[in-house]
Amino acid sequence: LRAGPVPVWADLPVHQDPVRPGEKGGALPMITPHQKKIAGEISSFALKTIIGILFISPLIVGVCFSLQTDQELMTYPLKLITANPTLESYAQVFRQIPILHYLKNSAVVCLVCIVAQVIISCLAAYGFVFFKFPGKNLLFTLILMTTMIPGEVVVITNYVTIQNMDLIDTYIGLVLPSLISGTAIFLMRQYFMTLPKDYKEAAILDGCGDMGFLFRVAMPLSIPTISSLAIYLFVQIYNQYFWPMLVTSRDEMRTIQIGISYLVTADVVNYGHILAGAVVAIIPSVLIYILGQDYIIKGMTAGGLKG
Repeated sequence: LRAGPVPVWADLPVHQDPVRPGEKGGALPMITPHQKKIAGEISSFALKTIIGILFISPLIVGVCFSLQTDQELMTYPLKLITANPTLESYAQVFRQIPILHYLKNSAVVCLVCIVAQVIISCLAAYGFVFFKFPGKNLLFTLILMTTMIPGEVVVITNYVTIQNMDLIDTYIGLVLPSLISGTAIFLMRQYFMTLPKDYKEAAILDGCGDMGFLFRVAMPLSIPTISSLAIYLFVQIYNQYFWPMLVTSRDEMRTIQIGISYLVTADVVNYGHILAGAVVAIIPSVLIYILGQDYIIKGMTAGGLKG
């Protein structure tokens, strides 16, 4: 046998694998808790993004189709993305109907109804929380019962009342049935119940009355709840169709939802114009939701915590 130096790895036990020069050895890398947390956040964000895109996909499709010409919309199969986007459908909508005037009418109705409901609901909720009087629970139960009555049940009665008061084709006739709601009173009462009683006692010691405590302390603290209530009321009132159509006969008193229906004619159905008008009509709701989404979350959770 030829004598020579014995390799180092020859002396290792049989059950161990030698680590030869140029090879990396050691245990497999372990995933740290921080890495697991990051991976979970990425997965959660990706899932939420996919779900969000699915929810807004009708809006995306409407915007894409509204940017196409009439000829492109009549081709088969339809293409979601056009090579030559155009705003001709939007221009035709603004020429065909006074859409800005309809938006102004809807804005006036929404503003009056929201301000009235916020003030009346805060006053009623303050009385139910901080005052003691006979029949308080019974009266609040009756208010809750009104939320279970569909609006279609009382629409004929409301119309006859508005007609007898000679309020057809007026802003008062449009807003009168929506000036108060049991849902708003319930929501504000639930939040006022979370306010510590010490706040009112301290305000009374400082010489602040009930109205001063309501408008200087209670309502400023309830801004998230009021904001979420205002957004909910805006979407509800802005999307009304049947009641404005019932109490208005003149074109200058129509709201945006009725104005969009004028784009559908009996002769020719132009889908590009209809989609463009729908996109214009939905812009205010989308902007209001984007600007107030944080307040919606805070308002939903504020009334459920008793602190």
